[in-house]
Amino acid sequence: MLKNGHVCPKKGGEVMQGIFSKENIEKILDYVSDAVQIINARGKIIYCNRASAKLDGVEQNAILGKHVLEIYPSLDEDTSTLLGVIKTGKKIVNLQQSFINYKGESITTVNSSFPIKEGEKIVGAIEISFNITQMKKLTEKVVDLQTKLYKGATEKRKQLKGTAKYTFSDIIGNSRVMRIIKERAMKASENSSSVIIYGDTGTGKELLVQSIHNYSNRFNKPFIAQNCAAIPNTLLESILFGTVKGSFTGAEDRKGLFELANGGTLFLDEINSMPLTLQAKLLRVLEDGFIRRVGDVKTYDIDVRIITAMNMNPKEAVEKKLLRKDLYYRLNVLSIRVPDLVERREDIFDLSYYFIGKYNSKFGKQVNKIERQVMDIFLTYAWPGNVRELQHVIEGVMNIASDDIITKDDLPHYFAEKKVSIGWGKSERKSLRKCLDELEKALIIDAMASVRGNVTNAAKRLEIPRQTLQYKIEKFNI
Repeated sequence: MLKNGHVCPKKGGEVMQGIFSKENIEKILDYVSDAVQIINARGKIIYCNRASAKLDGVEQNAILGKHVLEIYPSLDEDTSTLLGVIKTGKKIVNLQQSFINYKGESITTVNSSFPIKEGEKIVGAIEISFNITQMKKLTEKVVDLQTKLYKGATEKRKQLKGTAKYTFSDIIGNSRVMRIIKERAMKASENSSSVIIYGDTGTGKELLVQSIHNYSNRFNKPFIAQNCAAIPNTLLESILFGTVKGSFTGAEDRKGLFELANGGTLFLDEINSMPLTLQAKLLRVLEDGFIRRVGDVKTYDIDVRIITAMNMNPKEAVEKKLLRKDLYYRLNVLSIRVPDLVERREDIFDLSYYFIGKYNSKFGKQVNKIERQVMDIFLTYAWPGNVRELQHVIEGVMNIASDDIITKDDLPHYFAEKKVSIGWGKSERKSLRKCLDELEKALIIDAMASVRGNVTNAAKRLEIPRQTLQYKIEKFNI
């Protein structure tokens, strides 16, 4: 078989034929999670893999030889995608379809169907189906629950304040960068222009989005949030714009999130995950001020403020063709970047104690202090998961903390080995950290002296929280 390190054509061909034999291909397809089905030119099923038989509600061998409409009694020659491609000779890609299977169960799939040809003659068709039944049920259940939430008297809706529970008072941090962001976001709340919020994962983008909604004159109107990456693209369009009966097989009259959010705010998270074709439809809605349900000819006027978010710079998303340039210009009326936690290290102290208070209440504990060495570690750690990682670390620590103080022994193992000092070894030169500490200590001593030791006034002069100053006074033994 091998000659000088190469496969001989004759023997190699036999090996390839063996690998790609009918039996082996069928075995391989049985491991595929998507349903695969093949019919002949007369519409009879000649092959189905294990996933397809499970979807159809029948045994794999029992389905073979039966006409496709016998297995799918709710379909007909016009609505069956497999029969459709045999009839037209044209492929169908990513078409959403709902039907009743052999067991009488309601199933929703996304189908891609292709004709099989011998020369110019169509001899059959193959279809690959992705089952989205459960995902469709869950998303529709969420929409239905939101619809019930917003039904009723106007006064009740005012009390509910949509589903946005956070306000600017929930955004912890008094660093200069966070003060600027809060001021910018508050100004953005005064109008209905589109806003893009961007920043790394875990920085608190939705916290800012909800605060903008609750600070605006739409605070007593619906706030609807949808992660564009959480559901299949084919389902996203119908969730956003709604459907009418007959728009696709099994479709019903149903409102979309735009109609549900009318008068309020629609938050589209991970907008860069939305397919470009759907982005074009979103742009049209923003330009025209009305929506059209999937398959409908009627239009519905809507008054919705759009706030979008993504975990990358919008310009980078445009360059990578993840975001349409024209949609970017339309959405980017205002943009706010939420910084990484390492860019606002001075907020770590306040955030840490905020989360301690939160988990004290939740776990029934009385932790009220963080060991100085632990805080030093927190202040020098990179925090790749940002504020969310800090919260989870505090939660984990609070689960095992036995005293009223968090010590280094309570930290996860990857913190336990962390060295805080940044020395030059045997060199007499001071480290950057030591120089900064000495400067910081001198400024604090100067501020305290100028206000005769009043911690509150010194904190105001230094523009840092009082708790932060108290921590630093203890740290530097002032």
